[in-house]
Amino acid sequence: MNKVLFTKDNNGIARITLNNPKKQNAFDDEIILDLINILSEIEQSEDIRLVVLSSNGKNFSAGADLNWMKRMSNSDYDANMRDASALTTMLQKLNNLAQPTLVIIKGAVFGGGVGLVSCCDIAIASNDSIFSLSEVKVGLVPATIGPYVIRAIGERNARRFFTSGERFGAEVAKNINLVHEVIEESELEAKVEFYENLFRKNGPKAVLAAKKIVADISNKEIDSSVISHTCKVISELRMSDEGKEGVSAFLEKRDPNW
Repeated sequence: MNKVLFTKDNNGIARITLNNPKKQNAFDDEIILDLINILSEIEQSEDIRLVVLSSNGKNFSAGADLNWMKRMSNSDYDANMRDASALTTMLQKLNNLAQPTLVIIKGAVFGGGVGLVSCCDIAIASNDSIFSLSEVKVGLVPATIGPYVIRAIGERNARRFFTSGERFGAEVAKNINLVHEVIEESELEAKVEFYENLFRKNGPKAVLAAKKIVADISNKEIDSSVISHTCKVISELRMSDEGKEGVSAFLEKRDPNW
């Protein structure tokens, strides 16, 4: 059985599904490698408009597989560094994907599962989801996922949840900006379809440029270099075939041809 499933349709929608429900979709080295390979394939694709990350079974992810953790605790420092490096590679690839990412969350979201959520652009959770940065409960810390989680929820919230390991519900996750929307579990698939239709209608190159400009200018002083960069981006898009088609379609009250 494949622990991670990957599909692409003809409309540019890619779906990554965690598929190890017997272990609550807990991470191990096999799942991490599968995700690295899938994300590497997506990086090379020019026809994917949206990446949807979801899970089979009751829970999104219970974090790290404890048998894997036990095995690594009995390994030497170099082996642990290689293992941690693989996890950071996977997280970095997900966080840095050019394409927009949508994560659909249900059930338990612990440890590394929170890291996956933090790396995605849009996060939708069922109202019965339970979250925890639970690493301290087993004498560890959320180190490799830390940069992404802190960026999502902020330093003060990270101090609280990193050190307490407490569980919190979907509404708290929304209040701290870990997720964007909380809905009934029965509505999750309809929400996926909503975003699939939305991104099919958006200019594909414009979407990539929109995501990239956020990364390019976030946390930077609004100086002459930032201003020049934003002018360059919009000027190039206005002159592009996609930009011309989009404006023409709007003025002519028709659907754009892309």
